[in-house]
Amino acid sequence: MPSSPVRVVSTRTVKPPPRPRERIPLTSWDVAMLSANYIQKGLLFAPPHSSSSALLSTTAHVVEHLAAALAATLRAYYPVAGRFVTEKRPGGGGCSVSIDCDGQGVEIVHAVAGGVSVADVVPPDADVPCGLVHSFFPLRDAVNYDGHHLPLFVVQVTELDDGVFVGFAYNHALSDGTAFWDMVNAWAEIARARLTTAAPPPPTSRPPPLLKRWSPEEDDDATVVLPYADVSELIERLDTPPLRERMVHFSPESLAALKERARQELLDTGDTAGAAAITKFQALTSLLWRCITRARCSSPDQETVCRVAINNRGRLRPPLPREYFGNSVYAIGTEASPVRASELVQERGHGPTVYTARCFDASGVMVGSSPRFDMYGCDFGWGKAVAARSGKANKSDGKASLYPARDGGGGVDAEVVLAPEHMAALELDGEFWAAVTPDHVLRACSSTKA
Repeated sequence: MPSSPVRVVSTRTVKPPPRPRERIPLTSWDVAMLSANYIQKGLLFAPPHSSSSALLSTTAHVVEHLAAALAATLRAYYPVAGRFVTEKRPGGGGCSVSIDCDGQGVEIVHAVAGGVSVADVVPPDADVPCGLVHSFFPLRDAVNYDGHHLPLFVVQVTELDDGVFVGFAYNHALSDGTAFWDMVNAWAEIARARLTTAAPPPPTSRPPPLLKRWSPEEDDDATVVLPYADVSELIERLDTPPLRERMVHFSPESLAALKERARQELLDTGDTAGAAAITKFQALTSLLWRCITRARCSSPDQETVCRVAINNRGRLRPPLPREYFGNSVYAIGTEASPVRASELVQERGHGPTVYTARCFDASGVMVGSSPRFDMYGCDFGWGKAVAARSGKANKSDGKASLYPARDGGGGVDAEVVLAPEHMAALELDGEFWAAVTPDHVLRACSSTKA
């Protein structure tokens, strides 16, 4: 099979209902994302036309259905249909970036991948077929700065022989993953409602997004002035090196066992407070960090840091509402100082604690996404997705992304990205694979066909 058998059938622009033009400034957290890639996440579904609704009888009808629901969703989420604009300050006083909310629109692409099945997309006990999966995403090489001229949100609906893949490309300078998945779930709720009533779909039951940007300043002006004549001076476009990707599942039982092992080890060192506070997330992150470090065969004196992207909404005082629409995310890392590879591999770590650090280095591990994101709640009217996957964006050696398990029982799916030689070493790591639950997605695929 060719690496990219995808053929584009059509592209359409979807716009929100007319409204007064508005500009919303990007905050410092938003601007920090301008040189990164778009968020690229996608959901693999069973065939929509297996549904009894005439609105889903063909993939072309599915695209029409999704477009109509998305237009209704953009009534509340109208910044998603805008474009970025840079304003230069007079007298060489720098520049600022805003969202120009003028209803420019988002795009939906209808594509076909002939000869490709669901089993090709999620092969059991094997690498993610990156060449194939990445072709299901639009704007594959775009960085968020490109939102000055590209849509801030593009959806690609790819028809497979026995399913459909819905790939999202979403500008990360617009908002973080929490707000993104809230929007997609609102869209899915409106799409489901279209199938049960002949009237225009009602607005979502979710709270509306809070569009006012947050600022720590007393004057409530969230505008960030950058000390550059043009923000393009900050933008880097880097080539992605060869990488391998594996998606592995950790069952609730496995996570509980990892937590208990870490708790006992902390008790053995006399750290009763740490033992009482340890979480399943810390235990899993600790396993990933330790095993990836071991797979790299790092020098015993090599310092290594584990960083985790966290949601700041509840950590601010006063906290931001859950529905805040923007970036409120930060990368935190291991406390005080990096850890030497020998300390991590020989003396088991128990998960990263916090210190404020942004930069990722080649000897570190970065954990992103979140098992708290309601990915599998995004039912557009023909059932829950079979699997979640991602595009090529923002990946490097040592990146791990955590997804909720499809069954909703508290398990976690981890997408692990490594250089080929490091992945080969990880495949021989007994500690790592002892914690992995095998053939998880294969069983999910089988259950959807039953």
